[in-house]
Amino acid sequence: MPTTRRTLTLALLLVAAGSLMFATGAAVIDGDADTFADDEIAVQPAEGPNGQYAYLNDDDEIAIDVSASNPNIRDPSFDGVNVGTTGTIDDVFTITYTGDERARVWIGYPDESVTFVADGDSIEGDENNVTLGPNQTVAVGLAIDARGEVAGTRLGADEFSIKANETAVGESDGTASISSTSSSTGDADAVVTTRAPSDDRREFVASDIDHDDTVRFEADGMHLDGENVTLDRLDLAGVRNDRVEVNAAGSPEPFANGSALDAPTTPRSIAYLGVEHDFDPDEVDAMTIRFSASRETLDDAGIDPKNVTLYRQSDAGNWTEKGASVVGEDAVRMRGLSEDRVHFRATTEEFSTFAVAERVPRFDVTETALDPAAIDPGDEATVRATLRNGGGAAGERTVTLTADGDPVANETVSLAPNETATVALSGAFETAGEYDLAVAGTAAGTLLVGDPAGDDRSADNADAETGTGSGTDEGAQTGDGDGAAEGPAGGPTEEPGAIDLVELGGLLAFVVLVVAGIALVRRMPRS
Repeated sequence: MPTTRRTLTLALLLVAAGSLMFATGAAVIDGDADTFADDEIAVQPAEGPNGQYAYLNDDDEIAIDVSASNPNIRDPSFDGVNVGTTGTIDDVFTITYTGDERARVWIGYPDESVTFVADGDSIEGDENNVTLGPNQTVAVGLAIDARGEVAGTRLGADEFSIKANETAVGESDGTASISSTSSSTGDADAVVTTRAPSDDRREFVASDIDHDDTVRFEADGMHLDGENVTLDRLDLAGVRNDRVEVNAAGSPEPFANGSALDAPTTPRSIAYLGVEHDFDPDEVDAMTIRFSASRETLDDAGIDPKNVTLYRQSDAGNWTEKGASVVGEDAVRMRGLSEDRVHFRATTEEFSTFAVAERVPRFDVTETALDPAAIDPGDEATVRATLRNGGGAAGERTVTLTADGDPVANETVSLAPNETATVALSGAFETAGEYDLAVAGTAAGTLLVGDPAGDDRSADNADAETGTGSGTDEGAQTGDGDGAAEGPAGGPTEEPGAIDLVELGGLLAFVVLVVAGIALVRRMPRS
């Protein structure tokens, strides 16, 4: 029974990133090559027997074919790679940099059945990249694992694209000038150029874009807040221009011509991203912003990645939340992303200034009620307060009842966003007086304890002021003129209800004397 064989056609993607150096050799391009990035990156079949698996097609673009359809393989018995086998094909093609600076490259390929290797080590993913100096070459091979594959199917696609980044050498201020270009065996990929005037700026240009195509701009860790928060990539989906330009800038603080993040849920800003473009917004369906943050930075700040979000500022200056999602661990590993960082993605249909922010809880006291409003010394008063979480994240908060600024009682409350709760805060007051009450800084009324005006007076005087006095006037008893004068103003004046016996006797004596005097006058002789 004949052995079942299958054809293997490979696809690869070279994207500039990282800085891991592989041993490379100096080289000068000799012969035909697939070139791009102003002819400073050249891809050629490798010298040696395994170079036959790579060739330049009719469009002078590199193609890799490990199958019987490869025009370089003339052995009629060769049918491709056996299903269920593993193996390595070294030195299939080479990548050479002919510029004067440095070129950083790595390969991305989603199919685990094929791994691209150099010197036996994977060069897939941004952590396994290759840095090429002037006229340096790296030879790339294939590690194949065809176990579990189905006969008659293909591993990968029949097209691949190549991208490369060029970085200036010896710049002490950390700035870089990067140009990257993509080419393909079909019309699927645009030609992309990226410039990095500084760590926190990128200038992207894409041309030869197919209608409704997606354009990817690799930002290579552009600083938003140093290396703590970085922009990793911008994806434009549904592009209906054949050429677009996008400039991006990052800052930990608001831009000079903008305003700080301000929204009803009071999010805390982490970093800002400015995006300028040369196309009308309706010529692009959407933009996906991919950014990441150091796990250590988030942990030190106590930020839960689930609370990280993205806001957009409108032309009128208003901020609207667009949201952001955390890239899953499986996707991080598959894409070869750093596991020391938390990776996020956010999609927007509008372009402007953006803010990476943290959703935080915000507790507001919306209503208070004091009961009772007056008590005797030693009694207890209660304030009922309604709290609402007006922030964007769930949280827990301890609210405190204060009297004239001094804490009296507290209660811990946990609320989800937009959730409300009512708490009762009670305290006893021993000293008479008036107390201004507040809950979490919100006024809750004035409490009257005892009689504040009688704090320093005697009990007899207090009785007099409440209308239950002993019938004596303190000023009259002491002969103190000031006291007598203050009587009407100081409180109610005692009024006699009748005439007592002493006063009645004096009156009668006075009447007797008057009568007697009249009688005596009448008896005197008249002259």
